[in-house]
Amino acid sequence: MPVFQYQALDAKGNETKGQIEALSSKEAISKIRNKGMFPTKVRAQNAGKKAKVAKAATGPKRRGAGGKVKIKAVTEFARQMSTLQDAGLAILRSLRILEEQAKKGTFKRVIGYVADDIEGGATLSEAMGKYPRCFNRLFVNMVAAGEVGGVLDVILSRVADFMEKSERLKAKVKGAMVYPSVVMGAAMLIVMGLMIFIVPTFAEVLTDMSDGKAGLPPLTQMLLDISDWLTARKGLNAGIVIACPFVLKLILRLVRQFKKGRYVMDWTTLRLPVVKQVVYKTTVARWTRTLATLISAGVPILEALNITRDTSDNEVYSSMLNKVQAAIRQGDTFANPLRQSKTVDSIVVNMVDVGEETGDLDKMLQKVADNFDEDADVLVGSMMSLLEPIMIIVLGLLVGTIVLAMFLPMIKMIEVLM
Repeated sequence: MPVFQYQALDAKGNETKGQIEALSSKEAISKIRNKGMFPTKVRAQNAGKKAKVAKAATGPKRRGAGGKVKIKAVTEFARQMSTLQDAGLAILRSLRILEEQAKKGTFKRVIGYVADDIEGGATLSEAMGKYPRCFNRLFVNMVAAGEVGGVLDVILSRVADFMEKSERLKAKVKGAMVYPSVVMGAAMLIVMGLMIFIVPTFAEVLTDMSDGKAGLPPLTQMLLDISDWLTARKGLNAGIVIACPFVLKLILRLVRQFKKGRYVMDWTTLRLPVVKQVVYKTTVARWTRTLATLISAGVPILEALNITRDTSDNEVYSSMLNKVQAAIRQGDTFANPLRQSKTVDSIVVNMVDVGEETGDLDKMLQKVADNFDEDADVLVGSMMSLLEPIMIIVLGLLVGTIVLAMFLPMIKMIEVLM
């Protein structure tokens, strides 16, 4: 009788490994569950050797698989794979069909390599796990849960839905930031152009009209000093000012390479006056949707929290989920440590509490995510409506200040003559 190696979680959430005899992987899974454990990985004992042989045979050809693949392509793949699995096709046959349909490029090669690994004896999740730039940890673990539970088609459909909603939310937030960034960038360039090319042409005239710089109004004198500084050293100072936003962006990227740096930046962003609510809503919607998707797929709560923590994209909530996971390991509920963290509203805590009591935690988390998505949409729309007049006013004040500073000496001279 074939022997299967397995990894499973016991009733306390501790991971155990072992071997079991069964005629098929489904029978092995059933036997493991009868022991009161939740299997997370089940594979035939000789599958590892087959995979190594396949890897050795195909290793030299595996070039061009390290590039990044667009989320849209992966989402379409998950949707199509789900349809083929629902139709009853074998995994290997489904992958070969999708490989033929895919456009030439990195993703086409990756699909082919995944199919080769499966032909060599690996599971779909194991094969996908070798290409993290295409299939992230959330995707791989969802597929693994689908394989163990025998509902791969349903899981792939849920993954596709999750990825579509997440990307839609990201696109809305990014789209909301593009408009003000472009307008403010254009405003900065206009002001710089006025200060470098226009103001210097009037500087000598204004100085003569006021009998030297000492006779200039303070606002005009300050404007001329700024203009002189920008045009000094053959425009080097102006170049420094223009380069400042890019240097700042580079510094922020370097800071985010460190965990403490990410935590400080995320904590600060959650407290900024204008954007804090949008960031809060989108971040909570992301991690609640991720956790709901994993739990509904049958992933154990501790493993689901572990994956959600690593994919939350916010260090403040990663730390919170880590504490929640530690509390659950010690026998506590989800709601208590979540309430103590004070990182979410009471409505989120209450929804989680009700979900635990009724056994519908995944549904409650999904509702939280949907509600917060809608709130984020409203907030982004409101921000856009407010930003437009604010930016027009700011730009008008900047240009108006420059024009006023240029005309003040003339007004002063007219007053003297009268």
